Amino acid sequence: MNPAPRTMEVTPTLDVLMDVELPLTLRFGSTHLAFGEVMGLNTGSLIEFGGTAESPVELLVNGHVVARGEMVMVQGNYGIRITEIASRHERSNAAVDESPAE
Repeated sequence: MNPAPRTMEVTPTLDVLMDVELPLTLRFGSTHLAFGEVMGLNTGSLIEFGGTAESPVELLVNGHVVARGEMVMVQGNYGIRITEIASRHERSNAAVDESPAE
């Protein structure tokens, strides 16, 4: 059973923004490598990430986590089924954490 889609009142001001394209990124995991290790990467190199194939995938908009979900196959293509929308608090903390230091 699919949850009912969220509806949003589209004001004239918001309507202007509805066609703005934003970069979407799916993050399967992350790791840290030393610069020397990155320079040593080549075709066939393997980088290990923590977690499993069933671990949640993060959906980022402009570098900020906005949702989490699970990977699915849709007609032979990869997709994401949204299972959680990030809280306003979490999204605003991400924006603060990534702001440049003074």
